[in-house]
Amino acid sequence: MGSPLISEEAFARLRAARHGDPDSIPAALATRTRRPLVRGDGRLFIVAADHPARGALGVRKDPMAMASRYELLQRLALALSRPGVDGVLGTPDVIEDLALLGLLDDRIAVGSMNRGGLRGAVFEMDDRYTGYDVESMVDSRLDAAKLLVRINLKDPATAATMEATARAVTASAKARLPIMLEPFISEWVDGRVVNDLSTEAVISSVAIASGLGAASAYSWMKLPVVPDMARVMEATTLPTLLLGGDSEGDPEAMYVSWANALQLPGVHGLIVGRTLLYPQDDDVAKAVDIAASLVHGN
Repeated sequence: MGSPLISEEAFARLRAARHGDPDSIPAALATRTRRPLVRGDGRLFIVAADHPARGALGVRKDPMAMASRYELLQRLALALSRPGVDGVLGTPDVIEDLALLGLLDDRIAVGSMNRGGLRGAVFEMDDRYTGYDVESMVDSRLDAAKLLVRINLKDPATAATMEATARAVTASAKARLPIMLEPFISEWVDGRVVNDLSTEAVISSVAIASGLGAASAYSWMKLPVVPDMARVMEATTLPTLLLGGDSEGDPEAMYVSWANALQLPGVHGLIVGRTLLYPQDDDVAKAVDIAASLVHGN
């Protein structure tokens, strides 16, 4: 992974702040240096770190790869130190750790909203909003919101998730907070929720998600790269970021798929997490640098 960027003394200060000075957390968020969401070339490269809150700690064959918060923070610190990385996506615990460590200055901070559909749970499709809400993101001076909307036509819990998602989009637009929607057509397969990554299913999910809420002025899409991505991008005029691919797949093939999709009209960058933070060769800097060059062309 490379040499640790966060010292043991810095971690000790982090623990001390959480233990004895909780007011330092909103203070760190209030004083961090912000930047516009879109600037320069108009492209965004965001590192995602909201997986643990859903209980999704596994990477490839290691079911507990993300179990150490200290290692995750080290990997995030390394990623955020690399040229071309614009920001990070996380739940409040991760965002606040990074703010206390001073790692969010001049970086985009994206708040993750619904993490209640725990991976592998019988209630996974009842994906309740258990993370950030719009009011807390505005109070914390975050730069954007993100939500997941899995649409299962055979599970009644989808209706409640869609209704809650529509309210979140409406509230975000009212607050003028950009909100990134990650839609999937999903189904239960052998007791697991599986996302349909066919081109037609992704197009359908985009059409449904685009219409959620009373306004779409601040809505973005966060979409997987699938075959015939040009057809997918014809389904929406909303600005779109691409999410990471299969962490078990061929990295070179993944980079090629990203590069091709990034050339399409309406695609403005990447939001990628475990694939880059825990790459197959464990060279985080190399993986992040490759992705940054694809986004920003450096």
